[in-house]
Amino acid sequence: MPHVTLPGTYDTSLSPTGAIRNGTTFMTNHRIEDYALIGDMRTAALVCRDGSINWLCLPRFDAPAVFAGLLGTEEHGGWLLGPTSAPGLQPPDAHRRRYRGDSLILESEWDTIHGTVRITDFMPPQNGTPQLIRIVEGVTGTVPMRSDLRMRFGYGQIEPWIQTVGGRTVATAGPDSMWLDSTLAPQVTAGRTSTDFTIKAGQRIAFSLTWHPSHQGPPEVSVPEEALRATDAFWRGWSSRCTYHGPYRAAVVRSLITLKALTYAPTGGIVAAPTTSLPEDIGGVRNWDYRFTWLRDASITLSALLRTGYRDEARAWREWLLRAIAGDPDNLQIMYGIAGERSLPETHLPWLPGYEGSAPVRVGNAAAGQLQLDVYGEVVEALHLARQSGLDRHDSAHRLQLRLIETLERRWREPDEGIWEVRGPRRHFVHSKVMAWTAVDRTIQLLETGEIDGPMKRWRQLRTAIHQEVCEQGFDPNRNTFTQSYGSKELDASVLLIPQVGFLPPDGKRVIGTVEAIQRELSTPDGFLLRYPTGGPRKGVDGLPGDEGAFLACSFWLADALAMIGRIDEARRMFDNLLALRNDIGLLAEEWDPRSKRQVGNYPQAFSHLALVETARRLGDLPALPHPREAAVGVREQVVSS
Repeated sequence: MPHVTLPGTYDTSLSPTGAIRNGTTFMTNHRIEDYALIGDMRTAALVCRDGSINWLCLPRFDAPAVFAGLLGTEEHGGWLLGPTSAPGLQPPDAHRRRYRGDSLILESEWDTIHGTVRITDFMPPQNGTPQLIRIVEGVTGTVPMRSDLRMRFGYGQIEPWIQTVGGRTVATAGPDSMWLDSTLAPQVTAGRTSTDFTIKAGQRIAFSLTWHPSHQGPPEVSVPEEALRATDAFWRGWSSRCTYHGPYRAAVVRSLITLKALTYAPTGGIVAAPTTSLPEDIGGVRNWDYRFTWLRDASITLSALLRTGYRDEARAWREWLLRAIAGDPDNLQIMYGIAGERSLPETHLPWLPGYEGSAPVRVGNAAAGQLQLDVYGEVVEALHLARQSGLDRHDSAHRLQLRLIETLERRWREPDEGIWEVRGPRRHFVHSKVMAWTAVDRTIQLLETGEIDGPMKRWRQLRTAIHQEVCEQGFDPNRNTFTQSYGSKELDASVLLIPQVGFLPPDGKRVIGTVEAIQRELSTPDGFLLRYPTGGPRKGVDGLPGDEGAFLACSFWLADALAMIGRIDEARRMFDNLLALRNDIGLLAEEWDPRSKRQVGNYPQAFSHLALVETARRLGDLPALPHPREAAVGVREQVVSS
């Protein structure tokens, strides 16, 4: 594996300071990985190294942003809090930052010529309305500080009415209001709320910003120090429940905390990421809204949580699933809103120029209307794992599973858009068919327990038929590899999951050939993995122009596959290199750009972190590394040689 340049050692010339594109000056003088996540399991904020918060949607993940500067300019909303800088200079970056222990409380420290100052940022998990708290603490000396708050509702389009009510600053626009509380009196000018102050060693000054419905009376004034103690206790208590104690525990716990933070507590829905339109290709059009619940991502997240001891979250997700799908599995969507909403229309926000000029900025996601047959497999696999893990029996879940297979039985031969949501023509994607097989196989296992009745013989025949068709039409015998789709010569990293789901045993020549072909043909120069070949200037299989970076989840899958075919040392090296891509506080975006050595795509990305957890668990337990039981059973019953 080639040497990997560690985050923080990159050439800053690759990321413009005061980035200018087409005459527009952006706030994005920082890379995506320069942001930290804080949240309250209802929404989340991104805090930059310089103390600015440039992304926050209120009151929930998928609501319009009140800070949208990440996708535009400072005029689109943000909150800068930090040491003052000389006129005309960029605000200084913190010299150190970290999460406090196993929590989601961010601590950032600056060393200045006047002394050292620390800012603690967090959002209390509570049953009330969302609240963002920032506590400034003097460590040494006396440091000049500045708070510059620009609230803009409607993704930066609406400037609110700002007034003082009972000594509190309130910004109102339509149904929304934001209440700023502090012991310091701010100045309000030209739509911005600013405070200049000094902080002495041992002194603590707090700011709290609370969202509240504008038609209701004012929210209660928070007690920041009490909220800090309660937030710290909550996260430490939650983290202590992790049952994984392997060699990668620190990375696993941080990823689990991130996954928990991406969970919408009122419903149990899990967003793929808390952001929209962070580009996969800087300056390009591959910009999507990920603030929704993909059945695929949520199902795999459920697997990661169950295997690390978080049964309550698994139970909540199962209830969310039953409510979202309801009694209509024939119209199963690949994604839903975080409360189970089905309508997710995709629109553009033309007043936002996009992160480093990457337009369009999208809200909503048209992929909700796609057909992706693999989702049936992921959902059924999640229900299967929940049952295996000892979650209480749920007859409605069993009935749903049978209905899903009845639908799949009718539709599995249809072409679809596949796992990567291509916007080109539908195809017979191999991964989709493999996951259809997985859904049928796990349902047969449920029938074999006697817990529920179903057409065992017919579905065994169905399982055999899917398996035979995939092996005949989705495999290239000349290159000894499974391909992206029937009749295609292209490769796709998703077929690395074939041994994981038990479709074929990992020591078979077809599996080994597939792993080796994908590693050879889809690897970037630094050894990570593309999802599939993109079209470059022309539109490829996904129907889009441009390229993208290495897909981090696929790179973790390659580490898994290498371990499963016996190349354990290589798998560990690759996993270590993937861990090195995390930023200084352990977070990952969707992709890694091998050209500019930076993270790209929506951030932080649930898919990347759940893949990290699963690979860490597998590599940390290599003596018990499975030769999948399902593979042995399925292949033996179908008399298919490997």
